[in-house]
Amino acid sequence: MNFLTYRNENFFSFPSLNRNFTLPLQSKQTYEEMKNVRILLVLLLAAVLLGACGKKKQSDDIIAPKVVEETPKDPVKSQEYNDDRHVEWLGKDYHVSIHRHAADSLPMVQDETGQKFVDNVFTLVVQRSDGSMFFQRKFTKAQLTQFLDDQYKEQGLFEGLVFDKVDGDYLQFGASVGIPQSDEYIPLVFRLSRMGTMQITRDTQMDTTPEQGPSSEDI
Repeated sequence: MNFLTYRNENFFSFPSLNRNFTLPLQSKQTYEEMKNVRILLVLLLAAVLLGACGKKKQSDDIIAPKVVEETPKDPVKSQEYNDDRHVEWLGKDYHVSIHRHAADSLPMVQDETGQKFVDNVFTLVVQRSDGSMFFQRKFTKAQLTQFLDDQYKEQGLFEGLVFDKVDGDYLQFGASVGIPQSDEYIPLVFRLSRMGTMQITRDTQMDTTPEQGPSSEDI
């Protein structure tokens, strides 16, 4: 027995008992289209879910940046300078000259990163008005170690020596040994007497670090 009888190109016939039910062919096509739409929706939903899971997994991944170690640069040198001036002292005119230059012959200073610094040499010259020499001497950090603690002996640079003032029978100069590229330093006082002797002391008024060793020395 045939339960489905094709009547023409637009209808299907379903004989049942004494009644025939006819389904239009257009309704069958609509059903197939809806079925296809449902399948497409299911596939689209699955694709969205998979994409969301992929994004979540990606966001949980931690990518550590590559650490690039900086290599120390060439040794750093202080800028060379000269300070020349005329000073009235003990009723006479004196010419005071201070020259600084970085000396490769001196032991280099090295900071915590491995960067090296070239230490300095200071030349102090005091001449009378007639051009005759009253005082001339070179100074390095090696002559100041008795005023420095261990950190400044190893990492300190002899950074400065400048004229300060006339103080009675003395010409007074200020000096400093500091940690490179920082505000930390030890201040020193140089005092040149009328007899041509140099006395060096640690400047306790400006100094904030504990004093070690002798407080003064005649050179």
